[in-house]
Amino acid sequence: MSGPGEAGGPPEAAPSPLDLVVIPGDGIGPELVDSALQVLARVAALDGFEYRLTTVDAGATAYRRTGRALPDGALERLRAADGVLKGPVGLPDVRHPDGTEAGLLGGLLRTGLDTFANVRPMRLLPGVTGATRHGPGEIDYVVVRENTEGLYLSRGAGAATPHAASDQLMVTRVGTERVVRYAFELARGRMGAAADGARRVTCVDKSNVLRSYALFRRVFDEVARDYPDIGTEHLYADAAAHELVARPQTFDVLVMENFLGDILSDLGAATVGGLGMCGSLNAGTDAAYAEPVHGSAPDIAGRGLANPVSQILSLALLLDHAGRTSAGDRVRGAVESALSRGDFELGERGQPVRGTQSVTAAVCENLRPG
Repeated sequence: MSGPGEAGGPPEAAPSPLDLVVIPGDGIGPELVDSALQVLARVAALDGFEYRLTTVDAGATAYRRTGRALPDGALERLRAADGVLKGPVGLPDVRHPDGTEAGLLGGLLRTGLDTFANVRPMRLLPGVTGATRHGPGEIDYVVVRENTEGLYLSRGAGAATPHAASDQLMVTRVGTERVVRYAFELARGRMGAAADGARRVTCVDKSNVLRSYALFRRVFDEVARDYPDIGTEHLYADAAAHELVARPQTFDVLVMENFLGDILSDLGAATVGGLGMCGSLNAGTDAAYAEPVHGSAPDIAGRGLANPVSQILSLALLLDHAGRTSAGDRVRGAVESALSRGDFELGERGQPVRGTQSVTAAVCENLRPG
């Protein structure tokens, strides 16, 4: 009997092209996004999928020109896409009348798209020197940071006088449950901690001090019962900071409140070669966008000095999210291969010795069939 696509059976429908939105960003953003799009073109040709791109002009440059960081209708367009590739945004001289920085998109996109999980893989790659004694293969974990509440929910809403200021740390059951469940599902798809191969999720909090963190831990334990195949542990945030430097090989997936995740993921980045080596994905139920974890570095914009690895690894995460996991794996493999072979070199400040395009070309060259 003929099967689908065989003689006598109905032809298989070709997969729909990926619908991707690009936000080039500010400063070095357009250069980095251009590098990632070169990699995307190469991996799409190898993996045999089509895609279409729409560019949305947003960020500080857009704010300076139009008075808006995000154009009307943009959130609806971003939500409808299969994913969004965003460059870093922000310029220090673009300010609101009250002196705060204008053109930033984090709050607008995270809350507007309800991308509740900020996913930041930390992996020390061959040919990269971290800030600790650990070597490649010993650091390979993921920080999952709650992205829509916590202390940062007070952004712009705190109470202040010339003599005192107060911001509220908000943790909800619903917000905690969904990000913790995301972390456990992520752990199920990983190979476990580098030290022992055990799949585990670490809850990081300060539940010994604050009721909000006690609720976070309590909900974590409730969700953990649904995942008996995944190990669990608890660490206070200060102890976690110590262990991420001293024993990073023991971690697999860590989940935590927004503010703690912001701090500890940057600490982790230092151990794997800096912020330029870390991609990130902001994921929700209906939308996702990927971006580097660093800023727009306007002082080196247009000079070909920026390291595009963070943007390229963010592309890999976006491909994973869009269901093109083989393409995402291929991109990560190409970055690792290029570093292992010495096809590009990073200087002391994490900048490519031979410029941005040297990295792009090396990664594309290492994207091979097979």
